[in-house]
Amino acid sequence: MSIFKQKTLAKNIRIEGVGLHSGKKASLNIKPANPNTGIIFKRVDLNQNNEILPDTYNVCSAVLCTTISNEYGAKVSTIEHLMGALFGLGIDNALIEIDNEEVPILDGSGKIFVDKIKNVGVKISNEPIKVIKINNKVEFKNGPKTISIEPSKINLEIDFEIKYENSLIGTQRNSVKIYEDDLSDIYDSRTFCLYDDIENLRSLGLAKGGSLDNAIVVKNNKILNSEKLRNEHEFVNHKILDCMGDLYLSGYKIIGKLKCSQGGHKLTNDLLRKLFLDQKNYSIVEINEKTIPHAILNKSHLRSIA
Repeated sequence: MSIFKQKTLAKNIRIEGVGLHSGKKASLNIKPANPNTGIIFKRVDLNQNNEILPDTYNVCSAVLCTTISNEYGAKVSTIEHLMGALFGLGIDNALIEIDNEEVPILDGSGKIFVDKIKNVGVKISNEPIKVIKINNKVEFKNGPKTISIEPSKINLEIDFEIKYENSLIGTQRNSVKIYEDDLSDIYDSRTFCLYDDIENLRSLGLAKGGSLDNAIVVKNNKILNSEKLRNEHEFVNHKILDCMGDLYLSGYKIIGKLKCSQGGHKLTNDLLRKLFLDQKNYSIVEINEKTIPHAILNKSHLRSIA
């Protein structure tokens, strides 16, 4: 069954754009990679020590975006939308060459990454995939912000809630089954911010590349963009996209049920770190025809363990 085999891109993908926070132009060249390679970022503007693994413990900053670094100080930031696209489409192996420090923000969503990957297609190997199966419930709290993950039979379910004082955003909640549901609205949903926060962000050296072309900007009870909301739950759906990308820093697909309220990049990373503290919390399982649970075989509409 091909859905349980490792996948990579069928062809190279080239993407150019500016970084949301740095404002710097960057080019991405996403290349196919051999089975069991995983996802690797490579800073081609650096002559040496330039490979960076998107790993839970390589996260050096999770303030407004996810930034990873290696032991030599090479960094890549704002990786979460690309990682979310790779996660959702079931890309296990890829080499991502980048010539600057930040992944282009494009339109602020995962849509362009997804469209590009679907356009070139995937190459399926003969190697079985491996997944993290959650064995015990793990929780992490930071004041009103909470996140937990617990066992699930066959899927990764993400139940996410956001709460904003701004009445246009307000409280939103959505739940998706990653390997079963249509994720189009998740991929299409753009990053967002409040107009009143922009000056503060720029004083911190952030959002230098931000514009109405790559982020939803909310002022009082109005969206300033000419393009209004792409879907009813775009605000919380974007948080789910972020969460998918940040979960992929575990290095594997995950079978479990995640619930989060008012979370973000750091909270997801904190959860993974707590999960990995005790090996009893999880198992790394190789999925092949002998180990496929009957529940999965009976789910004829399951797109992929992807």
